[in-house]
Amino acid sequence: MIVGERILEISGNKVPKAQIKGLSINISIEDVKMAEENVEITYVYTANYQDGAGQLKLKGVLMAKEEAKLAKEVVESWKKAKKIPDDYATVVLSAVNYSGSANGTLLARVLTLTAPLMPPKIQLSKTDPDPKK
Repeated sequence: MIVGERILEISGNKVPKAQIKGLSINISIEDVKMAEENVEITYVYTANYQDGAGQLKLKGVLMAKEEAKLAKEVVESWKKAKKIPDDYATVVLSAVNYSGSANGTLLARVLTLTAPLMPPKIQLSKTDPDPKK
């Protein structure tokens, strides 16, 4: 469970008079380690605006308190392959995306860029045409 976060660095730039046409988000994990009883995950969140219109970059550390078995698995996976388990990566990436969107919005406002928000993909589920089933 994610229990905290520290932002270590934040930077951004905007090309004057550039039109904002689109945005891509990149999240990279730089390090995973144990610190006391927490798993610490160092990440970089980068929002690149298309056609070089601007960039926002946040570097931070997520702190997660996990059961000993899961914590060991996450750290060992990182040490061996520079990868964290897929099911755990989903939690981490969601937390980083949320933080990057929230904190990046403040930076984007100062630079007069659009907020780095990636809307969720909406997907319709198919309903069964036979209500008796």
